[in-house]
Amino acid sequence: MQDKYSENLTELWTALERVSLRHVIELSLRAEEGKIIKRPLGSPKPFPGYDQLLFIPAQMARLPIEGEVPVDMKVTLGPKAIKPLTLDIPLMISGMGYGVALSEEARIALARAAKQLGTAINSGEGPFLPEERQEAGKYIWQIARSTWSRNPQGIAAADMLEVQMGQGARIGTHYHDPATIKGKAQKLMGISPVESGRAGSVIAGITNPWDWPKYVADLRQEAGGKPIALKIMAGGHLERDLAVAIEAGFDILVLEGAQGGTNGSSPTMEDDFGIPSLVALTKAVRYLREQGVRHEVSLVAAGGYFTPGECLKALALGADAVYLGTVPLFALVHKQIGKVMPWEPLTQLVNYDSKYKSRLNIDLAAKSVVNTLKSMIMEMEEAVRGLGKTSLAEVGPNDLVALDAWTAEITGVERVK
Repeated sequence: MQDKYSENLTELWTALERVSLRHVIELSLRAEEGKIIKRPLGSPKPFPGYDQLLFIPAQMARLPIEGEVPVDMKVTLGPKAIKPLTLDIPLMISGMGYGVALSEEARIALARAAKQLGTAINSGEGPFLPEERQEAGKYIWQIARSTWSRNPQGIAAADMLEVQMGQGARIGTHYHDPATIKGKAQKLMGISPVESGRAGSVIAGITNPWDWPKYVADLRQEAGGKPIALKIMAGGHLERDLAVAIEAGFDILVLEGAQGGTNGSSPTMEDDFGIPSLVALTKAVRYLREQGVRHEVSLVAAGGYFTPGECLKALALGADAVYLGTVPLFALVHKQIGKVMPWEPLTQLVNYDSKYKSRLNIDLAAKSVVNTLKSMIMEMEEAVRGLGKTSLAEVGPNDLVALDAWTAEITGVERVK
């Protein structure tokens, strides 16, 4: 206490009350190489979400349903397509691409789990992995902005196609370091060992908004009746993007809010772009209804969904299904984190460029993912019964109340008084 403040170690203590430890770490990472830094797993910012919405219990005026009564959780995506995608549950495994993010072991475990659950798995931005397709049931092939995405094998093998113009944590051009993409993934991508995996800012062939209808029409011929989705980062002028998507003829819209995660995106993209998932969903539902196409175009919510309650609230507000990424990612390493921790983060068990990826027990990982999503679905079923209903399709915004004026205004849900 005899030192001046400027000579005292407590100077850092007080500084960290103003500048977080995360900021200090990220500043140091920038100082090290002078490049864009990549932060895995999305933004830590506390965006407004579903916490201010609560379900209305069925007790007296409406009676709850007995626990033995089954609840219909099936969903159909792309109803206007010749071959709509029907799933047993409304939770899907989001795109976390082979090679650009996850290892073959992790992708096989996720695919195996998705099949057992009766849901779909998204390929992500990586190359087509035949072993994954063999394990999966319902399979979504993502056509991103890379040279390997318009893969005829992937398109033919899929049950649904997803055109990716952006995601909640990243848009624009990005490069996958050739030092991290070697071996099998590099060969499947069709790039040289010294060539970076490049994903452009736009889909090949798109030079202006008026190119989209022809692009979708051409892709539909390749799709053979399968539904075609569009995935975007939801932004403040979302209606403008939706207008172009509707005119283009997409069957499904995947809206990922600012809470979305990725294998690596810049902190600015994660923290300062997009709008929260709750706002994105409610804006989209409102706009599609105004345009008279709500029953023709399916909506998939994505970005920051971690609990059964959040997922069910999104479905009640109008989503047809919910993508989960972080949830199955953490489930993969259940009972296996001791293989890498405490000296490495748990993602080293599942990342493609990790030297520890072969330690992942695929059977145990798949079982853990099945148990996790099964548990979430059982809680959602219990909640539906608690609303006095027997089908997910019966759940709607009238089953919710908002605790504050902002949430009530955004969602159109009645505010509790």
